[in-house]
Amino acid sequence: MLTKVWKALPIAAVLLAGAALPSYAAASTLRDGAAAAGRYFGTAVAAGPLSNESQYITVLDREFNSVTAENAMKWDATEPSAGSFSYGSADALVTHAQAHGQQVRGHTLVWHNQTPSWVQNLAAADLRTAMQNHIANVVGHFKGKIYAWDVVNEIFDDNGGFRSSFWSQKLGQTFVADAFTAARAADPAAKLYINDYNVEGVNSKSTAMYNLVRTLKSQGVPIDGVGLQAHLIVGQVPSDLQQNIQRFADLGVDVALTELDIRMQTPSDSTKLANQRTDYNRVTTACLAVTRCVGITVWGFTDKYSWVPDVFSGQGAALPYNENYQAKPAYTGMLDALNGGTGGGGGDTQAPTTPGTPTASTVTSSGATLTWTASTDNTAVTGYDIVNAANTVLGSSTGATTTLTGLTPATSYTLRVIAKDAAGNRSTASASVTFTTTTGGGGGSGACTATYSVVNSWQNGFQAGVTVTNTGTAAITGWTVTWTFPNGQTITQLWNGTLTQSGSAITVRNASYNGALGVGASTTFGFTGTHTGTNNAPSSVTCS
Repeated sequence: MLTKVWKALPIAAVLLAGAALPSYAAASTLRDGAAAAGRYFGTAVAAGPLSNESQYITVLDREFNSVTAENAMKWDATEPSAGSFSYGSADALVTHAQAHGQQVRGHTLVWHNQTPSWVQNLAAADLRTAMQNHIANVVGHFKGKIYAWDVVNEIFDDNGGFRSSFWSQKLGQTFVADAFTAARAADPAAKLYINDYNVEGVNSKSTAMYNLVRTLKSQGVPIDGVGLQAHLIVGQVPSDLQQNIQRFADLGVDVALTELDIRMQTPSDSTKLANQRTDYNRVTTACLAVTRCVGITVWGFTDKYSWVPDVFSGQGAALPYNENYQAKPAYTGMLDALNGGTGGGGGDTQAPTTPGTPTASTVTSSGATLTWTASTDNTAVTGYDIVNAANTVLGSSTGATTTLTGLTPATSYTLRVIAKDAAGNRSTASASVTFTTTTGGGGGSGACTATYSVVNSWQNGFQAGVTVTNTGTAAITGWTVTWTFPNGQTITQLWNGTLTQSGSAITVRNASYNGALGVGASTTFGFTGTHTGTNNAPSSVTCS
């Protein structure tokens, strides 16, 4: 049987090497289904029931080949006072995992929450030293026993700006690279992840995270993976989840869904549970469709110990098992996906039909509206990607029309449309449409202003932000902000915009998602930079 074959093989030889087991029959557990697909399926583990609840332990060991400590490896648990380290609960979890063929994900090293006040109150130089010492001790203690670490956790705001935590206030963004470097030194074999929530779809926050990962890799920072937490709501799984996973994977990093749960308004009923099943199936299918999506971790597996009701009033029932350890339809949805299908049998392998040839309208300097004849599918078309000649995705939609933003003025574009379904099947590309954007930085008859502000500074470095506001009488579909630095400052990383820097001259154009501004609406972009003398703000910042 498949289960016996898997349990007889060492995890280091099979799971971590990425080898898939022969699929002699449909798997009957999540761990076996994941292993057969070359993935892991994990859960967060609470210390209490792990120590004394037999039903909890039975399900844990039967269903999961990866575990994450829910709280036992966070800073307040491992170093509650300076230089005093405590590993009792974390060691117990690792010992249990090793005895039951389960890998361990370490969570988390640097976070603005659950960090003792003694750390938060340190001066900048001492804070950096404390961080490096903490990582060296914690990662060093578990060296060779942890598959991957969430090195930095939740460092972005939902609008894509860098979170104003005690970390960034005192250290700027430099603590991120320092943390990854320290973790690599402490355990060269462990995979190192950045982890965050509300980054499952393509949005301003996930794009800021994408840009940071790309920058870190270009700078040689040892980052190996991206964790999408995936705390979702029934009926609200992003339609572009697979596309988002793929774009991170295309950066050359692994991707994992690290804290999956899908909550609903309680009490649950058969309709809500059926919809939840569909959503869990869709999420699992999206991961399986991307080679570098290495695994899924649910944030707990039983509603009995879920964090959701304590945080979201009136919501819950978010996990695949109920309070009595009975599997819910959500469990079946995940297992069906792991076994190659969206339902109870053979799987969906039929691609949608080819979309109709798109037409372009309302072409501006930075955008255009595309419309096409919808595709059909044997189950359902879940969305469309708009791609250029290099197959780079410039936009996505759930219907047969979309408005692209963030395009370059006076540029010719040749675009095609690809349809996709929930099983990850993709149609052949449509015939192409070609159009040329108009000249100028904005759209319509609107006008805009830009306000520059310094957010933080440190020796030879600074963080600043710019707010762009539509002050005109009509909506705009794109903007361009320019200024000249007075003291030779250099931008090292920018988010929520596209940067061109020539000496001291700076030009920032909107990103693909924040160019359209209604009358009176605003958006922001931010950046970090270096300087060798006085960090004076530019005397004039213009927006067009």
